[in-house]
Amino acid sequence: MSRFLSSRFSALTPYTPGEQPTDMKYVKLNTNESPFPPSDKVLAAVNTEEVKRLNLYPDPTGKALIKKLAEAYDVGEENVFISNGSDDILNFSFMAFCDKDKGAVFPEISYGFYEVYAQLYGIDYKKIPLNNDFSVNPADYYGVGKTVVIANPNAPTGLALSVAEVEEILKANPDDLVIIDEAYVDFGAESCVPLTGRYNNLIVVMTYSKSRSLAGGRLGFAIAHKDLISDLNTIKYSTNPYNINRLTMAAGIASLEDAEYYKACNKNTAEVREYTKAELKARGFDMTDSKANFLFAASDKIGGEEYYLALKAKGVLVRHFKNEKIKNYVRITVGTKEQMDILLQQTDEILAEVK
Repeated sequence: MSRFLSSRFSALTPYTPGEQPTDMKYVKLNTNESPFPPSDKVLAAVNTEEVKRLNLYPDPTGKALIKKLAEAYDVGEENVFISNGSDDILNFSFMAFCDKDKGAVFPEISYGFYEVYAQLYGIDYKKIPLNNDFSVNPADYYGVGKTVVIANPNAPTGLALSVAEVEEILKANPDDLVIIDEAYVDFGAESCVPLTGRYNNLIVVMTYSKSRSLAGGRLGFAIAHKDLISDLNTIKYSTNPYNINRLTMAAGIASLEDAEYYKACNKNTAEVREYTKAELKARGFDMTDSKANFLFAASDKIGGEEYYLALKAKGVLVRHFKNEKIKNYVRITVGTKEQMDILLQQTDEILAEVK
């Protein structure tokens, strides 16, 4: 830390992304990326002609992409916000809707960036413990008097609330904003987008990173009442109006035109998730009922960190968290069936070694 850093950031603990080691070739199951490439339409859209236009700024309004998203989700164009990944939208949301007078509340075990954003902006925040089975109790968020932020499905547990349960949270907080982070919704959970037409205090945040194979493109979007979208645009245009590059914009539009390809990929991921879950259960692992593109698994035969390190030594990367309540678990991204079979084979070898 330099002597020039503002004192208000002296206690800030930054978010730690999943590791990206280059010391050897890994089966990479630690950052919840899609194992499938972008569709052919996306590859064609990011073509030579578009590359030739990189000397020109992209459309700061993103009108063509917003039009496609509005059509895809059956909402008005005024109800759609786009930005540089869903992290960017979450950042803008904490900046726009929380302050010293309006705090934030989110699950104790969830996406680590929520706490980072709260610290970054000096926001009074509260972390609510999960139930013993790692599920979110909706009643814990009734009438909290703060901005509610919930990942649904939650990370790293993969558990999801129903639309009806989210609606009860909305009804119980008519004067407070509810942000539902749906980064993983396309793998088996219910989207709360339909609720945005009935509640003006709801923002649904989504991403192209997981279910649309564009983690490297950095593209996210939000759906909400037009006044909330206007607020987000105020923040965006006060920071960086050109924050989605021309190629990413083209890729985002093309992916929406190839929806069947992505539906098939996501269906495959859900099927491989259930296959891997059954195989790990047969090996004595305990898991949550994940509706995301990852599994949250623990074994009484080996500790979470020991399992993570043993897999890494064998060329398989998974994610381990040191939080005391989940330290026995690892989060395993669902890859292709071939990748998961490698995970299972290496797991068999590891368990045989610890007997």
